[in-house]
Formats: sequence, structure tokens, C-alpha cells
Amino acid sequence: MSVEETVRAIVEAETLNRRVQQFRLIPERHGAGEAMSVYAAVARKLYVKTLAPDFAYIHDAPFYSRGYFEKAYAQAKRLTRGFENVTEADLTVALQEVPATLLVFRTILGLTKDEFAHATAIIAELDGSAGMSGSRVDAFERREPAAGPSRARGHAQGERRQKEALVAAKTIAAVMARTLFGEAPPGQRLKQDKPDTEDGWNTVRRYASEGVPLSLFLHQRHYGGAFRQVLDATSGRRGDRLEDAVQKLFVDTGIAFLRTGSTDQGLIRERFNITVAPAPDFVVYDPATNDLRAMLECKGTNDGGTARDKAGRFRTLQRECVRLGGVALFAVLGGIGWARVNDALAPVIAATEGRVVTPATLDHLLEVNPFPALRTIGPAG
Repeated sequence: MSVEETVRAIVEAETLNRRVQQFRLIPERHGAGEAMSVYAAVARKLYVKTLAPDFAYIHDAPFYSRGYFEKAYAQAKRLTRGFENVTEADLTVALQEVPATLLVFRTILGLTKDEFAHATAIIAELDGSAGMSGSRVDAFERREPAAGPSRARGHAQGERRQKEALVAAKTIAAVMARTLFGEAPPGQRLKQDKPDTEDGWNTVRRYASEGVPLSLFLHQRHYGGAFRQVLDATSGRRGDRLEDAVQKLFVDTGIAFLRTGSTDQGLIRERFNITVAPAPDFVVYDPATNDLRAMLECKGTNDGGTARDKAGRFRTLQRECVRLGGVALFAVLGGIGWARVNDALAPVIAATEGRVVTPATLDHLLEVNPFPALRTIGPAG
């Protein structure tokens, strides 16, 4: 049987379950070299087109929304009279009254939360006080910037906020005055050598009153990376997207499973005799017998090189499935990085015998053994 005929038989299979049956015939029909050609051809015809460019979307993150920042900005501008009153004392009062204004002042400095926290530690060491931790910086900035003064609950909390506001104000003033970090080494420059702070508070005031040219705004996006902060802040949610979708499908259909990220790995290994570490993202079992029936691994990436590196994980899981007596292995893939076919997607298809789904085809899992026999809830409606 030719490669083209095998590919046609796989592509034209009516269900994913029948497709898997065709995949199992590949080793006896073709040598190793030809077999990989089959997997690559099937990948291009069936799987690549279902991969979505999830780089086009970001998660909703209220703290990073324009509305939240503009509230804090309005308060910072009001409390400093358009950034005219920016002495240590002025900044201390602003930070005590509306802690969320720290978000604005820190952004003006161009420092991350942890970088600002380290800067406060330098100030604190100089005057014998205490600096702020990154978590305390975050707590300040996430206090909803209400229209009126913010009041701390209790004397101790109020005293702590006062001290933190003071050290934060000293830090902001010192950074803006370029007295905290010293001269930049050769080939480097201070982060304050940027358009809005190149002349200290003077350029801050000018841009606050006159606005920022679009070319400058776009350059800063180019320089800093579009959506970089919110993407970093929501990386965990993006990583969980595939697993959350699989979990919902299993819950909705009554399939017994364990999501290994939220279950003790040692218990999973002991219960199902799984030796590969870490365990796969999901294990599916028969609740009547406690027999392991399937493993699922979820991998998302928009980078082809990363996809290639992740493909090896599926070969490892394949060997484990064989060791356990032929447990079914499934791949749930997301992101256009998997459009890299020859050394990324094709090896995954080979390792799983074609049991590959994407978010667009996730419900096809229910067509494939062992899921039809394991589901206890029928189709809705």
C-alpha cells in the first residue's frame, strides 16, 4: 500500500476512533522512514488547520485594564496638582491617601514591582528604616483608587502604611533625582533616560498636560513588548486553558479522571503504577475496577522550536503506556507552534496513534476508545 493510499484512508475515516485503527496499520504497511512521511502528511491535512493562533488573545485582567489605571492616574495627578507638588512630603501624603497611586509613580519610574521593592530596600538601609516587599508594593497598587481618601483599619495598620508610604516616596524622589543608582556603566543607561523622565518631573508635567505623540507611544510599545506585563501576569491562566477545557468535558460527561496538577503525584503513581515523572496532565480510569484506561497530556505553544522540544514528552509517555499494557495516550494541543510538522506535530501523532485533538476538536475525544464506554452522562438535550 502506498503512502498516498494510507494517508487517504486515514483522512477519510469517518470518526477519530476509525482513524486510530488506520494509524495502527502503519507499522506493518510502511518502514520507519515512510511511516514518518505518513504522519507528516496526515498532520498537514487534518490537524494543522484546527490549530488556532491563541497569541491573538489575552485574558481579562482588571488590574491591568485601562479603567483601573486611569482612576489611579487621575488621583495621582489630582494629589500632586498636575505633578507640580512632588516633594517627598507631597508624595507621602498622596500615597497615604490613595495607595493605588503607587502604580502610577512606579510606572513613571519604569520599574517592575520587585525592582521598586529592591529600590526601597536601598533607601531603607541608608536611613535605618524598613523597605517594602514586592507583595506589599502589589498590595498598595491593588487598593481600589476610590474618589476620596483611603483609611487604614486600625492604628497598627495605619502606622505601617505611613512608614511604607514614606519609604516609597523617598524612593520615587531619589530615582527621579537620579541620586539612587549612580552613573550607568559603559554601554548602558539608566531606565530614567526615557522620553517622559529624561528631564525629570519637567517632562512628566509636559506630557501630562500636552499629551504623548502617537509615534512615541508606539515606540514604547515596541521597546517594552506589546501586552508584556498582562501576558506575564496571566501566564498561569493561559497555561491552564487546555486543561480547564478537558476537565469541563470530563465533568460534563461523567468520565472518571484525576487532574494530576491538583492531585498528589505520589498518590497517582501508587494508585496506578505510573513511573514516569511528572505524571501526565490527566489520568482516566474505570471507577468500577479502578483500572487505568487513558493518559492525556496538554501542551500549548505558539513557538515551533518549543513545540519540537515538547514532542519528546509524548514519546516518554508512549513508552509508559506500553509498559502498562497498552493504555491509550492522547494529546491535546493548542497554539500555532504545532504547525511545525516534521519534527514536532508528526512525532506526537505517531506517539499517540493519531489520538490528537485541539480546542476546536476537543469533543472528538468522546468518539475514541475508551471514552464511549466510560461516560455516564449522555449528550445534553
